Amino acid sequence: MNQSDRDQRATTGDPVRRATMRDVAALSGVSIKTVSRVINGVSTVSDDLRDRVTRAITQLDFQPNLAASSLRRTDGATRQIALLLEDVANPFSATLSRAVENVAREHDTLVFAGSLDEEPQRELELVRAATLHRVDGIIIVPAAPDHGYLHREIRTGTPVVFVDRPPRGLAADAVLATNTEGAREAVLHLADHGHTEIAFLGDESSITTVGERLTGFRRALAERGLPERPDRVALDLPDPGTAARAVAAMLDSAHPPTALFTAQNLVTIGAIQTLQARGLHHDVAVVGFDDFPMADLLAPRVTVVAQDVMRIGTLAVQRLFERITGDDGAPREERVPTTLIARGSGEIPPPAG
Repeated sequence: MNQSDRDQRATTGDPVRRATMRDVAALSGVSIKTVSRVINGVSTVSDDLRDRVTRAITQLDFQPNLAASSLRRTDGATRQIALLLEDVANPFSATLSRAVENVAREHDTLVFAGSLDEEPQRELELVRAATLHRVDGIIIVPAAPDHGYLHREIRTGTPVVFVDRPPRGLAADAVLATNTEGAREAVLHLADHGHTEIAFLGDESSITTVGERLTGFRRALAERGLPERPDRVALDLPDPGTAARAVAAMLDSAHPPTALFTAQNLVTIGAIQTLQARGLHHDVAVVGFDDFPMADLLAPRVTVVAQDVMRIGTLAVQRLFERITGDDGAPREERVPTTLIARGSGEIPPPAG
């Protein structure tokens, strides 16, 4: 199809066939092989041939098939990586995605993101889709309880880097936060402000980070000689609504806590909703794990244990590109320190007496 035919179809609304390398070769009067060499930036093509092919590409609005061209590259690279997140709408995930994209751009690589929604089956489906599209590597915040299924992908050349949660049943690179120490610091902070009745609220108990943060909570209580009460630990709170109800139940108990350690940002939001609804947001102390938008604009401003999510994402994608470019060293785990940011809610003292 020549350009006049394409223009005519576009004007009448008829479907327009994509131009092919064969069309470019015919219009520029060169071989398909020469067109391919120009597209792939081979330096031995003469300036005259390069100009003819470039003009034909522009005239035909030709778009190369990058997936097909990757099969012809000597390295087989597609210049695409997959980023599999807990939930792309979560502030943690959004920041992580931004960090990964920043580095990927430097490597002329596209990032395709998807949400696992804490569903192991969804993880399997998205990993399979990514490998079928021949991505160069995968960064994953895992949901599955066992990652042995990724042995084959890694052996056949698709590197995988885990973020936020370590792999299970698989030796692979991972970039994580200092969850246990961060939680311990949060609870010690509450204890140092006079609290002895401190509650723990966390999301899905099957998630590794929840277990690590609960361990930090318990270590801090032990260091201060404070008892752990079973009715002061609430787990499996996947969203703000369930967290809000859990806090309400604790406040209605015979021995309500005077301080809350909320082990995930959505849990923190739910806890604050209940405290505000009851007019207790200036009376019950809160320290949350993970910062979130507007945490420093609420009244009181929310004290948090902040993860350096940009640093975590940057280290993860840098590690992935090291693997993509040939690093075959032993897998390693990196821990990025957390930071306690005191803003007001974590410094509320317990009631007098």
